[in-house]
Amino acid sequence: MAKEYRQTDWLPTTRKEMQMRGWDRADVILFSADAYVDHPSFGAAVIGRILEAEGLRVCIVPQPDWHGDYRDFRKLGRPRLWFGIAPGCMDSMVNKYTAARRLRKEDAYSPDGRHDLRPEYPTIVYSSILRQLYPDVPIVLGGIEASMRRVMHYDYWQDRMRPSILADSPADILIYGMGEKPTLRISSLLSEALSSSHPTLHYDEAGEAYATCETLRAMMEEHGNVPQTVCIYDKEAIPGGITDDDILLHGYRECLANLRLHAENFRHIEEESNKVAASRLIQETNGKYVVVFPPYPPMTQEELDHTYDLPYTRLPHPKYKGKRIPAYETVKFSICLHRGCFGGCAFCTISAHQGKFIASRSKESILREARELTQHPEFKGYISDLGGPSANMYMMHGRNAKACTACKRPSCIHPEVCPNLHGDHSPLLEIYREVDAIPGVKRSFIGSGVRYDLLLHDWKDDHLNKAARQYTHQLITKHVSGRLKVAPEHTSDKVLCLMRKPPFNLFRQFRKAFDDICLSEGLRQQIIPYFISSHPGCTAEDMANLAIETRQMDFRLEQVQDFTPTPLTVATTCWATGYHPYTMERVFTAKSDEEKRRQRMFFFWYKPEERTKIKEYLRKVGRTDLIRKLFGK
Repeated sequence: MAKEYRQTDWLPTTRKEMQMRGWDRADVILFSADAYVDHPSFGAAVIGRILEAEGLRVCIVPQPDWHGDYRDFRKLGRPRLWFGIAPGCMDSMVNKYTAARRLRKEDAYSPDGRHDLRPEYPTIVYSSILRQLYPDVPIVLGGIEASMRRVMHYDYWQDRMRPSILADSPADILIYGMGEKPTLRISSLLSEALSSSHPTLHYDEAGEAYATCETLRAMMEEHGNVPQTVCIYDKEAIPGGITDDDILLHGYRECLANLRLHAENFRHIEEESNKVAASRLIQETNGKYVVVFPPYPPMTQEELDHTYDLPYTRLPHPKYKGKRIPAYETVKFSICLHRGCFGGCAFCTISAHQGKFIASRSKESILREARELTQHPEFKGYISDLGGPSANMYMMHGRNAKACTACKRPSCIHPEVCPNLHGDHSPLLEIYREVDAIPGVKRSFIGSGVRYDLLLHDWKDDHLNKAARQYTHQLITKHVSGRLKVAPEHTSDKVLCLMRKPPFNLFRQFRKAFDDICLSEGLRQQIIPYFISSHPGCTAEDMANLAIETRQMDFRLEQVQDFTPTPLTVATTCWATGYHPYTMERVFTAKSDEEKRRQRMFFFWYKPEERTKIKEYLRKVGRTDLIRKLFGK
């Protein structure tokens, strides 16, 4: 029987909802650029529930109107501790525009896909309004937009290098990565200041105390800085001064004058994002110093279970009744098993945000969520995804933890699988079987990307090889809804190496295993590959060969995309600077609209209008041999 909820089962979004809980004031107010969906896939809901579990009064203002008199920013008043900016589950510009810089069909995180409910760069817009209205209240930045723009970065939509988004915002502190731990620490420091009547507190007309920006600075000076945060200082105010243990990056203005220096910086940024014991990063920016404090260690299983065991309704706020939130429709019957990804793909932002070390939930926590899902009012028995950033990395870790502590490789599987990696698929198989055995669950699917290189690797351990074969068989026979999506990304091994992806021959092997299993089991299923055009290092001739390879494999491609340079990735650094940050070698990139269209047309060789263009281009560059291979005589 579906569970019934009351209005007070969601965090308050209005003054009336606060009064329903008997509150006259909030401790923390989060301003979210996404619609408020009380689900563990939505960052604002997670942070709100984590703080609520600590006894704090938390409100969420979803998609406030940033025009006019700013009434949405005033309606809940001043919080006792801090304002939080949650700009959304996606970077606002990625969410709004395609790789061709055209407006997307809909905003996936807004009711009915509306485009007019979110500004560009809400991190900057929201914090500027709050600073204007409440000049003395601490403002904390978080979410993917702040995380991936925490240091100097290339902005594709403005086609320029920008400093840390904290330098463009009047906020006090930025949290990067998955934000539970730093959020709790900031709240703990400010709560302690309130309870001790710290001299930096201010008082409102009723005489009630509230924390100030000065309170936050003072508490951090007294108790130590918060890991996994970014702050800006004058040089003489940098905590402990600049030491030999710090990594002093090339300055912002220096990098503007010489983009090669930004490429040199990026290697440090990526390596320190993926180390157990990272160094502090410091970059001079317009006369100030941006200081990136090292991240917290990965969450323990108990900590991650706590995050997912909180009392989410798993439903949109009642204010959206009758409206469709596209991103929610995608995840509402999904379950996340772990965080982190050790793939290190050059174009992907996951490791820069979540890190490469896998933090896995316990089987008990996952099964609890699955049972709760069966009580969802719309649940029909089908779980859309039992996955994570990568579907099959659950519980995987280094055999020798000490070796991992000393490691700074951004990927555990590129250019080859690390011999220290314990890639056991057995725990995941157990999860799949026990979830499917829950009353009310008819079938579970795997919607997250599967790393077939982990399945095909020779583990030098019979148990791991057997588990990988069993996983492959169970995945294909029980967890595919007719079409299995995988991401070879390209056919050129040269391009794949730049992408940090496995050689294309592994995809051929996996495709054969897929077809063999389907044939032996009498299943009519398809494998659907994803490919990318215009990635750094990829030429039009590489795309011509991709068309030839995929045609020979009898694919007419559907799942394709043009490379989009998103902040803080290796590929974007190559695209923006022309240098590979690890080798400092020059990397060709198709940048002009014409070059990008030329690469993309090869995906659609089977369309008459593209066939003509392809032939014209290949004749022009003297590659009639490729015409014969692609189209025959």
